[in-house]
Amino acid sequence: MQAVRIHQCGEPSALAIEDIPAPKAGPGQVLCRVLGASVNHLDLWVRRGLPGLKLPLIPGCDGTGEIVELGAGVTHLKVGQKVVLEPGFSSGTSEFDRAGLDHLSDDYGIRGEHSDGYDCELVALDARFVFPLPAGLDPVIGAAAPLTFVTAWGMLVTRAQLKRGETVLVLGGTSGVGQAAIQIANDLGARVIATSSTEAKRKATKELGAHEVVDHSQPDWDKQMKKLTEGRGVDVVFEHVGPATWDLAMRCLARRGRLVTCGGTTGPKVSLLLPHLFMKNLSVLGSTMGPKNALPTIFEKLAKGTYKLVVDEVLPLSQIRKAHERLEARQVTGKIVVIPGK
Repeated sequence: MQAVRIHQCGEPSALAIEDIPAPKAGPGQVLCRVLGASVNHLDLWVRRGLPGLKLPLIPGCDGTGEIVELGAGVTHLKVGQKVVLEPGFSSGTSEFDRAGLDHLSDDYGIRGEHSDGYDCELVALDARFVFPLPAGLDPVIGAAAPLTFVTAWGMLVTRAQLKRGETVLVLGGTSGVGQAAIQIANDLGARVIATSSTEAKRKATKELGAHEVVDHSQPDWDKQMKKLTEGRGVDVVFEHVGPATWDLAMRCLARRGRLVTCGGTTGPKVSLLLPHLFMKNLSVLGSTMGPKNALPTIFEKLAKGTYKLVVDEVLPLSQIRKAHERLEARQVTGKIVVIPGK
């Protein structure tokens, strides 16, 4: 089968298209033909190199597929069924698993980082890591949703506990995770202020449901945001950019505000003014992924049109290097999806 593999971390040229043996469905597993796999910033970090990576590795954190084979004991699914391929996995035995917070388990992993991922034609998974794709939802478009939406859900719902009537600032509103955050926050009844750097992106952010949009390419964008809240600031900052926006984002917080972050696309180190933190009773929250039990709800809302997906481009898997290059150059509004076998 066709697969992307990384043998040595580095530039997009490190992504090799290879023919490797196809897997088979073992007991309790399903074999799926991958219909679409999305390209995420995590894929870029994996390709560049992360601690503990075991190479060679097939990247690709999330996607959709069609079941082509059932392993022994799998009776709740059927051949030909289209399914969502979940981005996370765990043993299912920890106290966090039992509490519905599998992403907090010590043995939690992410496909395409801690195991082979979905940038390939066929995958064999334990059946508990797939669920039916809602009828009427395009599987190629749906492939763009799992990682970004469950991450945004984990940040806003699980971690920051965003409430109706609160105000949230979403950094990078046209990124995949930013677009998911805008829609989740809007659906929760929050006021959403987002940031985008170009007129076209600000228009797209508004169309997704942001109530106001601030240009974060301006050096005083925090003052623009403060005007929108009459000097109060926001209850929650949704942060995933890192040092390029961190200092001003912290200034945007109201008293008792919460900043929640899932990463730093502009670097790993930020500064923190402790008096500002404790005198305003602020909280800085880290968040990775989100609970798998949120995924069916997310896809139900996608099928109903409550949430929408913005796919910038669909490419054959053979053009995976182009996909990485475009995302790395910040030329993408929404997500890129690759289709194996093409």
